[in-house]
Amino acid sequence: MGKSVTIDYLPESAKRYPSGYAVVAVDVIRATSVAITAVELGRRCFPVATLDGASQMMELLASSNPMQIGELGGHMPYGFNLNNSPVALTRRTDIERPVILLSSSGSRLMSDAAQCEAGYAACFRNFAPTARHLATHHEHVALLGAGSRGEFREEDQICCAWMAEILVASGFEPENRDTELLIKRWSGASPQAARQSKSADFLVRTSQVEDLEFILTHVNDVPAAFKIEGGELIRIPVNVKENGQPQTVHTSQKTKP
Repeated sequence: MGKSVTIDYLPESAKRYPSGYAVVAVDVIRATSVAITAVELGRRCFPVATLDGASQMMELLASSNPMQIGELGGHMPYGFNLNNSPVALTRRTDIERPVILLSSSGSRLMSDAAQCEAGYAACFRNFAPTARHLATHHEHVALLGAGSRGEFREEDQICCAWMAEILVASGFEPENRDTELLIKRWSGASPQAARQSKSADFLVRTSQVEDLEFILTHVNDVPAAFKIEGGELIRIPVNVKENGQPQTVHTSQKTKP
């Protein structure tokens, strides 16, 4: 088989791609948007799958005075510092504090993706740089939406479809009909199409519109892919040469916990 791309969803789907695939976790509203924003602000970010995992990471990073941020079932867990909010994160100045991120599905997907041969995180902020990096560094790619309440939400469909479209233009073949249909459905769509999602509706109903507006207006403003290594998101800057071919610039990785 030549280069291929597939679109799937739900955290447990990561286990379908244990070897030979780059697995990309996508939870646009809001876990991967929060994680990428955290690293872009200069923080370290550690996605975890469970509350127990968050507690263990707190102990591991205790000397760095980490923050716990996120939600479970739409509510911030007791003792956490912030909700799953990219806007709230941008307003803090204590960037030296690492972030431990927990969410209902997105952080679990990132954690599971890290167990695959190569795991990444993407959102609207970096979908094109991520696709360019994948196109030159991997043969097979699985783009996974986090899903919410068993549903493949529109915002994650859009982000996955946009990345898949770039990969197909770079010589990848869709692995199945569902992937082809999602690419066709969302080709040329505006980020504003994500407003029809139940996730977007939840943010509106719970007076968290600032996060929705942030997510829908920050598109490809981060020129990097984000790989998950040692439980941490690692920023990999991605540049484009004058001839349009992607070029990845690797920086030294931060020390693992």
